[in-house]
Amino acid sequence: MIVAQTITPRLKTRYMDEIEKKALAEFGLKNRHQLPLMEKVILNCGVGRFLENQKLKPEIRDTITDTLTTITGQRPIMVLARKSVSNFKVREGAPSAFMVTLRGDRMWHFLDRLINLAIPRIKDFRGIRDDAFDQAGNYGMGLTEQAVWPEINMARVNFTHGMNINICLRQSDPAKSLFVLKELGMPFVRKDED
Repeated sequence: MIVAQTITPRLKTRYMDEIEKKALAEFGLKNRHQLPLMEKVILNCGVGRFLENQKLKPEIRDTITDTLTTITGQRPIMVLARKSVSNFKVREGAPSAFMVTLRGDRMWHFLDRLINLAIPRIKDFRGIRDDAFDQAGNYGMGLTEQAVWPEINMARVNFTHGMNINICLRQSDPAKSLFVLKELGMPFVRKDED
């Protein structure tokens, strides 16, 4: 019998060994169960602008599916419009987006590649915004093109598309989430110190 060996993600080990202790001291928490927890990462790629007569061209669908599958290791699902909106020329049941939800070790591996490989490859990169948190401490960011991922061969891609990335943390708030993401290495915009 062959047993598959699992590798603990580097960021997860760092979070458990170093960042938890720092966060307990920083926020004056007494119990590690009060700390924010990385719950999931959601990738969303909207396709509403690519629709023609409420149908999605097969090459567009295949490109987006292949891109999301390559960078996440998981096949995306197609999200259909829930209701018709005439101003946006959307009909109920028409394709709206492709979505992938990552949890567990896949989430940690994806975050590691996002922070250390993809974000530094953004053109004219000066840091990502540190004010894109919601009240629950979840962080949202967008990428304008898939070329920042080293796994994507742009010679084989028909068109460029962006994606939204939401990092969801449980039992958190914006201050705690900012601290945790900074400690994980997320390159936020540096404030000018006078």
